[in-house]
Amino acid sequence: MVLGRHKGVVSTASEGDIIQTLSQRFQPSKVCSDTGNTFVEQSVQAAVSAGKIIIGDDHDKKDAFQKLLLRGLEITILGSNDFYSYRRQIEAACLPLVAKSLASLPQFSLITSNQPDAGNLDKSSWVPEVAKTGLGSSAAMTTAVVGATLVYLGIVKLPHNSGDVMNLEEMKSTLDIVHALSQTAHCAAQGKVGSGFDISAAVYGSQRYVRFSPTVISAAQEHHRASALQASGSYTLSAEAIKILLDEDWDCERQDYSLPSSLFLILGEPGFGGSHTPSMVGAVQKWRKKEAESADIIWKKLSFANIGVEEGFRDLKDLSLKHKDDYEDVLEDCRSEAVDQWQGLIRESDIRGKIVLALLKTRQAFEEVRCLLREMGEAAGVPIEPPSQRALLDETMNIRGVLFAGVPGAGGFDAVFAVVIGASTRDIVEKEWCSRGVMTLCVKEDPRGVQIEDSDPRDVVSLPLNSLTLN
Repeated sequence: MVLGRHKGVVSTASEGDIIQTLSQRFQPSKVCSDTGNTFVEQSVQAAVSAGKIIIGDDHDKKDAFQKLLLRGLEITILGSNDFYSYRRQIEAACLPLVAKSLASLPQFSLITSNQPDAGNLDKSSWVPEVAKTGLGSSAAMTTAVVGATLVYLGIVKLPHNSGDVMNLEEMKSTLDIVHALSQTAHCAAQGKVGSGFDISAAVYGSQRYVRFSPTVISAAQEHHRASALQASGSYTLSAEAIKILLDEDWDCERQDYSLPSSLFLILGEPGFGGSHTPSMVGAVQKWRKKEAESADIIWKKLSFANIGVEEGFRDLKDLSLKHKDDYEDVLEDCRSEAVDQWQGLIRESDIRGKIVLALLKTRQAFEEVRCLLREMGEAAGVPIEPPSQRALLDETMNIRGVLFAGVPGAGGFDAVFAVVIGASTRDIVEKEWCSRGVMTLCVKEDPRGVQIEDSDPRDVVSLPLNSLTLN
């Protein structure tokens, strides 16, 4: 878990030297580690370089920008409890594996450390138990650091979580800048160009996403000879590459997307052990190349099934807005009946029938998604939906009021999720999961993206924060 107070103080008077020094020497501290955090380094470097480019030749802004940099940057990174597993702490306290137990922990709790040898009092050799829940913590941190740095330097304004109103055009322009820089910094830190979904979700909130072309980043870096891997395994970010990427036409597709009314998302941590996502993704890609023809058939079927789930949700949302009373009545009826009884709930009203059929269509489409993911996993030799998860998901889908359940992301053992009808069904699923050793997390679907907190989260942290000063 990254938790530290990171401070960079530069004593040079030249703006160019300041940029260069921050870019090359910014080395944030890290709890239980002597190494820097490359995600923070790349994020600050990208934001500072972009700030210089965006300000341009405006003398007053350049002067203010330089003075802020001379004062140094102090960055505190606090990891939300939802990004990490606290199962051991909760079990040790003999608390039930439910969201309420997780919510009872202090905010931004530290990850405990393993003591390698009995009686070893040298804490520098202890290894942190960084058991992640797979919710994109590095992407969230990268987006937060980029956004906060840009706001501090006066380059952009971000909305506050109190709901203040920003001009839509200005907000879009701001978020697009944060998105471009965060994607660039994240790819640089990882040493590869990923799908970008985690960053996009962190910037814009819930959405339907189609990834950008990898050439958006790689072409710019190659043009400026910045694509070669450094010894640290990360890409070099040049100011020239940042300028091109700010002007680049990012061809990713985004549409606002949120769950229809009265449907709730639940995420659970099964405790079966972690999965190595890059290895699983790599195995699937290797299979796609080796068995191109058969893989393409499964891939197209999976795409079609995913579109079916998307269309089902859109139909339900449209019906909930146009026929609110009928919609809520039908969902309440379906919540209390077994799925095989839903068809019988269709009455004379065409609207009620459409709502029931939309629910069934969505469920059936996701059942096809699960089936195809299992087929893909078997063909590629990776446990996308392993037997232990399959049994859990089948039991979950048999609970009344559950629309569907599955494994998120690349699959594996890390997590499970369910979409349920009504808050009361959430409680039922949580109780069932707890009995099977699955801990329900506190996270919820949220259409909001990156925002400025109204209160300082450091005020609720009682633990000391590490610091590092660069001179």
